[in-house]
Amino acid sequence: MKELIRTGKTVEEAVNLALQEFGVPREMVQVEVLDEGGKGFLGLISKQAIVKVILKDVIKESAKNFLQQVIEAMKLDVKFDIEEDEDTIKFNLYGKNVGLLIGHRGETLDSLQYLVNVVASKYREYDRYRRIILDAENYRKRREETLIRLAKKLAKQVMETKESVELEPMSPNERRIIHMALQDHPYVETYSEGEEPNRRVIIALK
Repeated sequence: MKELIRTGKTVEEAVNLALQEFGVPREMVQVEVLDEGGKGFLGLISKQAIVKVILKDVIKESAKNFLQQVIEAMKLDVKFDIEEDEDTIKFNLYGKNVGLLIGHRGETLDSLQYLVNVVASKYREYDRYRRIILDAENYRKRREETLIRLAKKLAKQVMETKESVELEPMSPNERRIIHMALQDHPYVETYSEGEEPNRRVIIALK
């Protein structure tokens, strides 16, 4: 955790000096006033205010603030909780309007996750960067299970018909799920063709 001790004519001035050096807004720091300053002995000498400004977990805070701003701007009845480990920060969205943040096949959720990561990455010089993951009422897990079932079903079809199958265009993450589901299959293989956003997976006999 990074911290700065700064002085100023007032507490606010000292805090602002630290904020300028950190390059972050006020809500991303914790302030400890060491000396409020003011008049010194017999009121003849002004004492400087002294503050300790401690940088919070700016990766998480910047992501949380941005996500909250998006939800409020869209006037959605959506809340979230946060799970953390050493490498990731996961925001679990839930609420009446959460479907609007999922979008068609999770495209809105993926786009929002990308934007949140862009915002958070601006502060990586101040904190160890951790990848941000957005999920909505366990959507990603349910979608992954659906894709795995689809991959196995289509692999069986390819084996029976001896003809390759071309799937609909998918996001890079969804294509990865298909590839991984069949990577150890003894009789079929997968590869991707096309350009984004129309890139798709092909399942074929080996």
